[in-house]
Amino acid sequence: MRLRLPEERPTEPPTGYKIAHPVLSHDGTRAGFTGVSLGGALPYGVLADASCVYGLRHRAPHRRCDCGFHCVHDRTTAEALLCTAEHRTAVLLEVSVLGRYLRFELGYRYARQRVRTATVGPCACGTTASALADAGWGRPGWRGLAPSCAACLRGRTSVSLASFARLAGEGLRVVAGSGSTAPADLGVSELAAEAALLQARLDWFQTQLARLGERGPEAGSQG
Repeated sequence: MRLRLPEERPTEPPTGYKIAHPVLSHDGTRAGFTGVSLGGALPYGVLADASCVYGLRHRAPHRRCDCGFHCVHDRTTAEALLCTAEHRTAVLLEVSVLGRYLRFELGYRYARQRVRTATVGPCACGTTASALADAGWGRPGWRGLAPSCAACLRGRTSVSLASFARLAGEGLRVVAGSGSTAPADLGVSELAAEAALLQARLDWFQTQLARLGERGPEAGSQG
């Protein structure tokens, strides 16, 4: 006899949590996400259908395959994944599980999803992020993005959190997670460290100016 799993018929879509990397199209007109595991090569939008990452023709999710979108039941479990080094710049997604799904102990594997909310972590400096900036990696046609504060953008391609939500569409909410505020309440040791950093930068600029002076005005006009 063939064992049949019980079927669920929820009155509303189940909610799940996952992490993903935000991405921006090369022309800056679209925004989406890319997974952190098997589906990392296939960026997806806010409302998307899953397909088999192995190129098989069955519908996702298939019981004998591990294709389909994945999420966990508990927000805390998803947040814990952000602690690993390779996932520090990922964002936390709250999703609606749509279509066919398979339930397992920690979450779901499913056919279709809607990303409702993306929570962006702090900038690498620890300050609350105000933008998503070029992370230095990407996929064909897509730039990977990472949380950034205004002070750390340094001319990189970036979008504000509100602009990312607008480009992604489908009613996506993008919110800034916890992080430190501007350095207004620093103690003596923190202020001393900031002063040392500023002095080091000033020394570097003075060195560059001195080198330009040694080369003379004609060196900079050669082409």
